Amino acid sequence: MVNYGYEQFVKDVKQLVSKTADYKPDTIIGIARGGWTLAHAYASATNNRQLMSINSILYEGKEKGKVCEIFNIPELGKAKRVLILDDIVDSGQTAKEVLKTLKHHFPNVEFKVASIYYKKTAVIQPDFALYETDEWIDFFWEKDYRLD
Repeated sequence: MVNYGYEQFVKDVKQLVSKTADYKPDTIIGIARGGWTLAHAYASATNNRQLMSINSILYEGKEKGKVCEIFNIPELGKAKRVLILDDIVDSGQTAKEVLKTLKHHFPNVEFKVASIYYKKTAVIQPDFALYETDEWIDFFWEKDYRLD
């Protein structure tokens, strides 16, 4: 297990902003819940106020579910280039279902996926990522606020 802390996150946000600079997204979507912290930091770093969210449920803790549920689809009628952010592309099922849903609702919008971590075994790979892993990542925004 990798413990992912705040100091590393700050460096990684700057690196991801640099890595995606040529794409120039006009809209940012954070996949709830794992992508919210990253999406907020990315939006702040790029001064982009078109920050939105989409919900998905695939994992409950470390247990992967059988179906990826997508809901709270944002309104992207004015968007041209959207960057979808998540903390990790693990199995890839969430990113795949989010992309499928968004492309169905907004076929004229260009979508790209960015994450801090990805697994090469995922069914879909992010367009932008920082680290490949095969380990469980314990992100500070998940572990540092637990009451147990």
